[in-house]
Amino acid sequence: MSGPVRAEDLGAFCAAVFAAAGVPARVAEIVADSLVCADLRGVDSHGVLRLPIYLKRVAGRMIDVAAEPRIERDDGPTVRIDGGNNFGAYVGQKALEVALDRAGRHGVACVGVRASNHFGTAAYFAEQATAMGYAAIVMSNASQTMPPTGGLRPFIGTNPLAIAFPTREGAPFLLDMATSHVARGKILSASKKGETIPLGWAIDKAGRPTTDASAALDGAVLPVGGAKGSGLSMGIDILSGVLTGAGYGPHIRNMYDDWHAPQNVGHFFFVLDVRRFLPLAMFTERLADYIALLKAEPRADGFSEILYAGEHEHRLATTRRAEGIALPPALVDELSALGREAGIAWPAPAVARGGRPAAIAAGERARD
Repeated sequence: MSGPVRAEDLGAFCAAVFAAAGVPARVAEIVADSLVCADLRGVDSHGVLRLPIYLKRVAGRMIDVAAEPRIERDDGPTVRIDGGNNFGAYVGQKALEVALDRAGRHGVACVGVRASNHFGTAAYFAEQATAMGYAAIVMSNASQTMPPTGGLRPFIGTNPLAIAFPTREGAPFLLDMATSHVARGKILSASKKGETIPLGWAIDKAGRPTTDASAALDGAVLPVGGAKGSGLSMGIDILSGVLTGAGYGPHIRNMYDDWHAPQNVGHFFFVLDVRRFLPLAMFTERLADYIALLKAEPRADGFSEILYAGEHEHRLATTRRAEGIALPPALVDELSALGREAGIAWPAPAVARGGRPAAIAAGERARD
């Protein structure tokens, strides 16, 4: 029986499939957790959809699953890390741990990373920082999928940026965005589902606007906000790539198309101990006031509520943790097949109270 699966079961399945491919248990757990975190937050383009290509990169020896990231320059609050070409999520986790440690000691930390791979959602790392009372800015560069404003062919990546602050209660403030109009993974997801995409998301390889997801994958996604998004992506590329010694621009390998060398993705973590400015309780009280003022603002037509960055994703994650994560049938078939090859069964559907599948129970609530 197919249906939504519990986040914990989906994570255990992914970790077991990674382990069967020779990935060390701790690495497998972190990478699986990062993928499921994306699906919980509704960023399905960076969720378990990526499991097949990650496995393919491991099988092609494009990822060194045994490598341990190492500090190659250490000046206290500033650190540069060689990721050793392990999974981006694992390298990112190790870099975050260093950044949190140094921010605790010095009040602030800047950690640059080279020799890494696609690290999933920046929110995965930023949210961990807020849970410990820190503010964080997390960014990464990516392989070229986006033309600079005025250009025709891809030169920069959809380089992601997350900005996060701890709050007194509820969702942390967490802006997590790609610098493209939409993450390329959303177009990949639409292509897998056979869906069209809105005009303005991408161009085809001839530079023409397109609604065909497959043509968009052969072409390029477009920057958010035109020249502003293009410039922001360049800035992230400079911090994550040029400054760290990682690849940048056309020097980052595409994980889907390039099988000759590792990606050499770069990341950059900025972590701030807010307690160096204000007591944490005072900061979160002031931020709560800010949020209350925001929500009291007059609403435009069609809006029942004003949300702050990260609030929608937090609510969605809460719902999906309770009711399970629903995946497209084609993706379930693909992942199930990978599991069968490794001797790992696909998780049973999530069950709501009363023994009914969560999707059915949710549907009944919607009709009540």
